[in-house]
Formats: sequence, C-alpha cells, structure tokens
Amino acid sequence: MALLAAPFQFKGLTLKNRVVMPPMCQYSVEAHDGTPTDWHFVHYVSRAVGGTGLIIVEMTDVEPDGRITNRDLGLWSDEQIPAFARIVSEVHKYGAKIGVQIGHAGRKAEDAEVPVSASAIQFPGSRYKMPRALTTEEAEQMVIKFAESARRAVEAGMDTIEIHGAHGYLIHQFQSPLTNKRDDKYGRDLALFGVEVIEAVKKVIPEDMPLIMRLSAVEYVDGGYGLEYSTELCRRYKEAGVDIFHLSSGGEGPIGSGGRPGVHPGYQVPFARAIKEALDVPVIAVGRLEDAQLAEAILGNGDTDLVAVGRGMLRDPYWAIHAIRELSGEIELPQQYLRAF
Repeated sequence: MALLAAPFQFKGLTLKNRVVMPPMCQYSVEAHDGTPTDWHFVHYVSRAVGGTGLIIVEMTDVEPDGRITNRDLGLWSDEQIPAFARIVSEVHKYGAKIGVQIGHAGRKAEDAEVPVSASAIQFPGSRYKMPRALTTEEAEQMVIKFAESARRAVEAGMDTIEIHGAHGYLIHQFQSPLTNKRDDKYGRDLALFGVEVIEAVKKVIPEDMPLIMRLSAVEYVDGGYGLEYSTELCRRYKEAGVDIFHLSSGGEGPIGSGGRPGVHPGYQVPFARAIKEALDVPVIAVGRLEDAQLAEAILGNGDTDLVAVGRGMLRDPYWAIHAIRELSGEIELPQQYLRAF
C-alpha cells in the first residue's frame, strides 16, 4: 500500500488516507450573509467523491467584519449552521472527514468599514485600510466569538476544527512583533491571545476531537520572526491544547521585503519537519505538493503525517484517486466510476 493511502488516526479522528484538502477561500457567498451556497456544496462534496481523506473548509469568520471580503463564509450565527451541516452530511457519505478553519482577517479585512487589529498598523497596499487596535475588553470578547463559532461547527457535525493563526490574519497579528505594539497583557505576552482562543475552543469541542492550528512558520519581511520563534509559539499553543499543526509561512507583509519564499515543490516541508521533531506532534505539510511521488516521499521520510494539496486539488477534484492510483494501482472508487478504470 502507498503511504499516501494509509489510514491516519488521532484521538477520535480516523482518516482513510493521508490526503488533506487545505482551506482555500472561494469568495462565493451570494447574499453577503456568510452562509454556504450550492457552489460550496458542490466544491467540497466533489473532493470527497474524489477520494480526499480530510477536507478543511475555507477560512470561516467569527464576525461579519472579520471577513477578508463580504463574499466569505461565516459562523457568527446559529442560522448559518444548517447550510454547513448539509455539506458535512454529504461529505461523510463518501468516506471523507471534514473540518472547518475558524478565523478573523483583522487588519486584512478589506470590506470592513474600520478593520480591527492588535495595533493600529496598516497592512501595505492600497486596498487595505488603517485598522484600529482592539481594546483589552474587545480582545477578550473576540476570544469568546472564536469559541462560539467552534461550537456552531460542532453542531454542524464537523469532525475537527482548525484555528487560523497564519498568513497575517488576526491571531497572527497578535503573535507577531511586527504588528503587536500593545502595552496591555496581550502586548506583554504575544502568544496570549492565541492561547486564550485555543483554551476557549477546547472547552466547546468534544474531548476526543483533535484541534488543528495553522501557523506561519516564518515571515518573509524585514524584522519578521523565524523558525525558532514559531517553534516556541507552537510549544505554547500545544500546551494550551493544539493537537496537530498545519505549517505554512508568510502573510504579515509584502513578500520579499525580508527574504523570499521558495518556489520549488515542497519548499515549506522543512518547517513541518522541524515542528514535528521539536514538539513530537502530528503535522500537516503544505506548499506545492501535488506531485504524487513527492507526497509519498515526504511521508516516507517522516517529514510529515499528512499531506495538504491546495491548488493541485483546485485543478483536479479527484487528485487523491489519481495520486494513489499512480503510486500503487490500489484505489477505492465510487461504484459509479468503476468502469472508467
């Protein structure tokens, strides 16, 4: 059996293979109310039909002004639960598991009248507005909003929750020295906001549900943090309750101002391996991993536990079937498609 096809089990989550569809915004909400549409239903269910082990629904926001744009998903209201539950139910029919990424865009919320952030520091670029700093009380209320969104995700039947702490969004803005210039408790301890979100979410999800966190391992900007800093962040977040880390990079400034990310396949894999080895936790690697042989190699080398394929899966909803077939010829297919193989 190909390693990519091997089951993965952690706590109460059992995946039929090691293939993850990472969260990728679709900007396809029609009524600006944050509720999934038929596009989202077809988009996610088709990847379940295509053999994916774990599907992580795109960044889903804890309040309306937390969206990157008004066409993004949200879980700030109980009225949004049924549309997510419909997707979950259908995904499960094809043997896939599904989670949702809970987040807040912070200063990168393009359609918010006045975005919020850890500090009043504008993200570079003409489409971004000057944010205002959240008060201490508002930050504490934001923690509760994350927990309430997680509660709704559980009610919708999600198998796991991913907290978005990467790519320059709100939690990242609190944990980065570039954007957190506060003088309150969240400024004295830059990991505190993320820790409080994790602890609050853990209280509302089942005890056997793994909690995933996505983190930028390095910042490609002048004065940005590196792997040593993010390793200690992950250590704090693990102590707070994170079970699995999903390692990406960048997002807190204009790319290239303080170093440039790789463009080669697997350029972020060393970040996943470093966190895995330092903290002895399961990790998800991501970043140009759509070559089946490469995906198999990083599993075989012990670099990662799960392989996330983003743009490759946008191009091919059946990437998992095709990759596993290429590696081993042994694939599980929907009976409706058997004659094609």
